[in-house]
Amino acid sequence: MRIAVAGGTGTVGRYVVQAAEQSGHHVVVLSRRAGIDLQNAEGLAAALEGIEVVVDATNAGTTNQAKATEFFCEVSRRLQTVATAQGVTRLVTLSIVGADRVPGFGYYQAKLAHEAAALEGPLPATIVRATQFHEFPAQILGRTRMGPMAMVPRMRVQPIAARTVGEVLLEVAAGLPGQEMVEVAGPEPADLVDLARSVVARRGQRVAVLPVRVPGRAGKAMRSGALLPTPGVRLAGPGFADWLAGEDLAAVP
Repeated sequence: MRIAVAGGTGTVGRYVVQAAEQSGHHVVVLSRRAGIDLQNAEGLAAALEGIEVVVDATNAGTTNQAKATEFFCEVSRRLQTVATAQGVTRLVTLSIVGADRVPGFGYYQAKLAHEAAALEGPLPATIVRATQFHEFPAQILGRTRMGPMAMVPRMRVQPIAARTVGEVLLEVAAGLPGQEMVEVAGPEPADLVDLARSVVARRGQRVAVLPVRVPGRAGKAMRSGALLPTPGVRLAGPGFADWLAGEDLAAVP
């Protein structure tokens, strides 16, 4: 199968590419590094020639609702339009479990708009919602660390390895058309602060992890488990402790 991966150099996208190549698929990476700008369609039509399925694993690079919404919707609509013209048959879009259960959080609202844009296009689309990645605590530490301290929000999560999400995206892309929505989560719930402290210990760092409460309804929802999967959602390993003992943590800045 010929598959194109938008955001194919990102946290999840690179694992989609890796899994696809290992499975013998022909893969095209849609990213600026590959000379393709998804926001102005430069090089996109040529890159999608002969492609059967597009996987959208892009990230807006901002949590600002307006900017993230503009990015996601623009990319999704452009993928829909150009892919349809090039004879692509399906679109698979990555999103977030529980995004619709956290009111008032701008980035999640942007992801809901992303889902809507994908489903509204002429190309049949499947949304794959995943819980936060095992990589997430380390990413938060990197963004908030100030010398010997780092601030991490209190929230209940059930994280999943980005590598596993990449494999699920490929599975959906290579499978027969079916559900409009697929959800996948890691095997066990935890507190994000505890996970961050485990990352610090694993790395041998001397960093004090300071818990913070996200204000408002969004923060309350996150702390009360709104981002946890509902019963019946597919669970996939490895667990966080096993992932932490592996090699993928080293790829997180």
